[in-house]
Amino acid sequence: MDYKRQLLNKVPEVTIFFWIIKIMATTVGETAADFLTFNLGWGLTKTTLVMSALLIIFLVFQFRARQYVPWMYWCVVLLISVVGTLITDNLVDNYGVELETTTIVFSIALLAIFLLWYLVERSLSIHSINTIRREMFYWLAILFTFALGTSAGDLIAEGLGFGYLISAFLFALLIAIVAAAHYGRMANSVLIFWVAYILTRPFGASLGDFLSQPRDEGGLGMGTVVTSGFFLVTILGLVIYLTSTKKDADLTDATRG
Repeated sequence: MDYKRQLLNKVPEVTIFFWIIKIMATTVGETAADFLTFNLGWGLTKTTLVMSALLIIFLVFQFRARQYVPWMYWCVVLLISVVGTLITDNLVDNYGVELETTTIVFSIALLAIFLLWYLVERSLSIHSINTIRREMFYWLAILFTFALGTSAGDLIAEGLGFGYLISAFLFALLIAIVAAAHYGRMANSVLIFWVAYILTRPFGASLGDFLSQPRDEGGLGMGTVVTSGFFLVTILGLVIYLTSTKKDADLTDATRG
């Protein structure tokens, strides 16, 4: 495999559409994992195997593409969201690992990925995902942001007893602070992006749990089917819109960095 083969940038421009779809994808990751595991009765092991296999298949298509393809890219994000959730759920529910431990371990693992990525490529910018090696680092980082976000979200909402709604507000507040830092030019744009990417995961997961979980468990009782279906249809509509308008096509110079 030619890890240095030059490609067009393989990720979308970071617009409002990017963040809307990303948050919805994190919500679907949480609710879809619960639906497959519990509502369909697949269990964690079968659900993990099936969704991991689907993720590998779509990653193969994603790596073979020479440029950003909206439907393909967001399918990978959706599947990584589900698999990232399942990684944490397996560790906690099947192996009895504490949420505090998974949060710390995934934090260290993600930092290690970023460090290795930077040492090898000298850049963490998503505007230069234009080689297979950089794309491998990118998707590996994305996977661990979802696993970390799931752990952190569950730790705040369930482990520390804040509940889903308060947890969603807490993470929304943190995202607002990060956004203010971005618009105030108070921090590096690459750092801002990745911090926001991590925080949107527990925010979306807490929001999904609040909408789908029963009322006696602190939710609105909409169920995983309705919640997942609503967000999936919305994501589909946005992806169709972006495909036709190309509003999220990254027009920056993909050969830089």
